[in-house]
Amino acid sequence: MLSVHTKPSRIPLALLLIVATAAVMAENAFDLRGSLVPADEIHAGGPPRDGIPALTDPAFIPATQANFLAPEDRILGLNLSGEARAYPIGILNWHEIVNDRIGERAVAVTYCPLCGTGVAFDALHAGGRLEFGVSGLLYNSDVLLYDRGTESLWSQIKKQAVTGPMKGQRLSALPMTDTTWRAWREAHPRTLVLSTDTGHSRDYSRDPYGGYAQERGLYFPVSASSKRYHPKERVLGLEIEGTFKAYPFAELSKHGGGEIRDRVNGRDLLVRFDPVNESATAYDDKGYQLPAITGFWFAWYAFHPQTEIFTAARRP
Repeated sequence: MLSVHTKPSRIPLALLLIVATAAVMAENAFDLRGSLVPADEIHAGGPPRDGIPALTDPAFIPATQANFLAPEDRILGLNLSGEARAYPIGILNWHEIVNDRIGERAVAVTYCPLCGTGVAFDALHAGGRLEFGVSGLLYNSDVLLYDRGTESLWSQIKKQAVTGPMKGQRLSALPMTDTTWRAWREAHPRTLVLSTDTGHSRDYSRDPYGGYAQERGLYFPVSASSKRYHPKERVLGLEIEGTFKAYPFAELSKHGGGEIRDRVNGRDLLVRFDPVNESATAYDDKGYQLPAITGFWFAWYAFHPQTEIFTAARRP
């Protein structure tokens, strides 16, 4: 153990990295050896493992009973096999993961408040259901999930296990919409809504990250950064067979909203932007919604510094 009187300038960098990594392992009880991402870039977010409690098979209520939601409140919307569900950000801020079932399908709805990213995953893997918890660890400021079966760590934005027995394996993302309660309910009047009766005592009307989305500052370091946009500028991020492209809302707004036809990695697609509800979605040439990610610019760029970027055409 290092003495509190040791001068920082005398401590070798390698030793500092070893101590920092050991501290992360000890605090959250995960083995980071052999990680697919640099272990010294995995940071403890503050809460211990499961200090932010994931929800598993929680209760849902009809839209008519969701009196706690205001029209402008943001939700993550999922529509599978004709069944629509809304996951309020006000609840996800406190839990980050919902292990859910829609019909016979196991899904994991995840949200990282620090990156503004919501991603839904198919939770069936190798014939079994993956149940996720919140590790309390971050990579590029993004939540690292862990599956309770193998205790492997999974990067939400990479959609890949970075440590443990599942290392290198990937999750299949599902199409999900980040929008307002007003817009989702209008499109899906029979939607079910995640209930505030979660079994946990939380003030879901309070945002524990109040003001963060407007600030330029980040709480944790990232491996790559760009000053091209405000760090918290919202973007729609797409991956088409290994090619990444970002659609910043600032550029979509300049375009005037509506529909944008584009071509990424040889594939035609359509991006729809709703400026009133600050929501963007993408579709393939057959009209099927693509599993894009809505989140902050800094987070998308940190994971995809080689990203292509949509820019609005200049008007004469």
